[in-house]
Formats: sequence, structure tokens, C-alpha cells
Amino acid sequence: MRLDSHQHFWKYNPEKHSWITDEMKVIQRNFLPDDLMPILKEHAIDGCVAVQADESIRETAFLCDLAEEHEQIKGVVGWADLASDDLDKDLDQFASQKKLKGYREILQSKPVEYMLRKNFIRGIEKLGKRGYTYDILIFHNQLEATYHFIKKAPEQPFVIDHIAKPNIKLGIWREWKKEMAPLAERDYIFCKVSGMITEADWKNWNAKELQVYLDVVLELFRPKRLMFGSDWPVCKIAGEYEQVLEVMERFTDRLSKAEKEAIMGNTAAEFYGI
Repeated sequence: MRLDSHQHFWKYNPEKHSWITDEMKVIQRNFLPDDLMPILKEHAIDGCVAVQADESIRETAFLCDLAEEHEQIKGVVGWADLASDDLDKDLDQFASQKKLKGYREILQSKPVEYMLRKNFIRGIEKLGKRGYTYDILIFHNQLEATYHFIKKAPEQPFVIDHIAKPNIKLGIWREWKKEMAPLAERDYIFCKVSGMITEADWKNWNAKELQVYLDVVLELFRPKRLMFGSDWPVCKIAGEYEQVLEVMERFTDRLSKAEKEAIMGNTAAEFYGI
């Protein structure tokens, strides 16, 4: 199965999507399944995982509704306030949604202490007991705290979004690799090869400068814990879906057939239970 493990849908609202600045004007509009499905079909991609872009229960319901309407949406990563005393109630609300595979919060916008709180860890444990995954969205400077976080929940399946957002624009990778390595040593930690071009120079990136980051995650995680994600439509800030896919196709073409198939879909399908 060829699977895009990370993309978004939204009905654009300037207040709700205030993170979409005027520099990102190209994505200041609605992006819905009818916009993405022709692209997936053109490139023989069997389906996608829709990931939350807004921190609200309403967002989770919105994505679950889209998944019910569109067969190509194979999974949903929703949002819930994991530290809330009402978490069980919120999770119960979506218990019948078979395509809801996991949850995520925008940890990159929060202080590192946020993920180390006892009530947050309690919420992570509740996800694990219900069979949900957790997407870790962080910047590279949060990796050390993330290592301490994941140690507190060794039974929980985690995936690091966007290779932890290293500073590709400045070509900084050695410290990022050093801090990624301890996480990769734990076999319940996976990694999405996604979001790279938006961490590079939006107007002047090239595939060659991405190579060192691709080589590092391949060395650390190996294909069975790596998964392709387009980060569409956010990727449009720096390039089109086809450009992101071309980088990944060329990168995986040097691998064995089984390794390429793992990165381009099978790993994500196994991780999310698709």
C-alpha cells in the first residue's frame, strides 16, 4: 500500500488558523478532500492520514466526518486535551470512529515542561490503553525534553512528525542527529519523513541539501520505522506535492523493493493499523 502518512484538511478561518501568516498566503484558503484526491490518484497513492491542524474537539469531529465520506482517508489523527480531567469523556465521544487512529497536540508551540507534566503523561497512558498512537510535533530544540517524555510511557507507540524540524535553512544537522539518536534507539518510536522543505529556504531549497537529513533518519530508524508524509497543503509554502514526492521517490529508489515499500506506505499502515 502506498500511503501518505501526514496531510491536513481545513476550512480556512483567519482566527482559528492564525498560524497561517501572510507569508503563507498560498494556503490561506480551504483545502478539502476534493483538492487532494486527484493528486493521490495521479501518483498511485492509495490513501492518506488526515492530521489535526486546530486544537479543538470540533477539529477531531470534522476529520472523522471527512473520513466517513471519503474512502481514501484511511486514518485520522485528532486532538484532545490530554491533561484534562474530562479526557475519558472526550475519548468516549469518538470511540466508535474506526478510522480515528491517534491523537496529537501542537507541542512545538508549548514550553518543554508541558509534555513532562504528570497529568499529561496520565493522558498518554490513557491513549495507550485504548490502542491509540501519538504524533509528536516538536522543533529540534525540544528533542532532549522529548526523550525524557517518551521514557515515561514506554508502552506507547509514538511517531515524530517532520523529523523533529531541524534547521535545514541554515544547514544545521549534527546536533539534531545527536539528540535524535537516543529516541531512535527505542523501537516504539517511529519517524515521519515529512515537512522538510518548509524547514528549508522556501524559495531556494534543493533536493541535494535535504540528502544529509534523509541519510540520518535512514541510519537511525531504518525503513521499518520511517514513513513518507507530504505535509500537504502546508508544503505548498515551499513547493508542490509533486516536488515533495519526487524527493522521496529518488531517495527510496536506491533501497530494496521491500524497504521502499515500507517507507512509502507499509510502515504507516502498520503503525496506524490501516
